[in-house]
Amino acid sequence: MALGRLIVGKNTSGGGTKMNRTSDSISVSRCDAAEAAAVAPLFDQYRIFYGQPSDVEGAHQFLQERLVRGESILFAAAAEGVPIGFAQLYPVFSSVSMRRVFILNDLYVHAEWRGRGAAKLLLQAVRDCAAAGEARSVQLSTAAGNAAARSLYEQAGYELDTVFLTYELLLEKA
Repeated sequence: MALGRLIVGKNTSGGGTKMNRTSDSISVSRCDAAEAAAVAPLFDQYRIFYGQPSDVEGAHQFLQERLVRGESILFAAAAEGVPIGFAQLYPVFSSVSMRRVFILNDLYVHAEWRGRGAAKLLLQAVRDCAAAGEARSVQLSTAAGNAAARSLYEQAGYELDTVFLTYELLLEKA
């Protein structure tokens, strides 16, 4: 389940639709629908982490549909061609600023690879993508008690929103 285009050899963030970054043996690249199958097992682990039952095929279908429809942007981190993490962005718009905003909905690095820079590379790819798309901002949410994630985001320049509160209307139980 290797992503053939992930190992690029040097740290780059070139133009075009593919953005690649490397650090030591970890590289990050933007995925297309054909690469969804390689990321699906990680996406499944991410969902399990949040209390959902395993469904690798469902994860693959979900990712592939988002990518085919242009509804999300998916980055994968890999070591020696094997996916070890991912970040998924959803584009939306701000009516007030009349500009694009990205929601960083998913960020996950396999437990064995945490602390080795993969998450930082993924966040940099997210930042580069948003800047290239002339977005106003990248927004995310994380659990209040997730100190490691909060520290990572703050080190990457994200600021805690102290002005707005977030509400959610659940339409059905997960």
